[in-house]
Amino acid sequence: MTSQMQMQIGKNGLTNEFLEEIKKRFEKPENKNIKISVLKSARESKADVKKYAEEIVNFLGNKFTFRVMGFSIFLKKWRKAREI
Repeated sequence: MTSQMQMQIGKNGLTNEFLEEIKKRFEKPENKNIKISVLKSARESKADVKKYAEEIVNFLGNKFTFRVMGFSIFLKKWRKAREI
């Protein structure tokens, strides 16, 4: 069973503190998945959610992938870096 942490992006959007918090949570070996809910105050359309997801993965590096479902972003950490 994999654990899944939950976070929210609010009216401040993506801040450096938020990105550092994601990175810190992935440092623990038991955290391989994080669900990020994008609140109404942080988005205007679903395109904003995908833009947030791409920015987060670019910040984290190539060991991470994302999937957007509705207004949620699911991040996954892999053992090996993915090919670009």
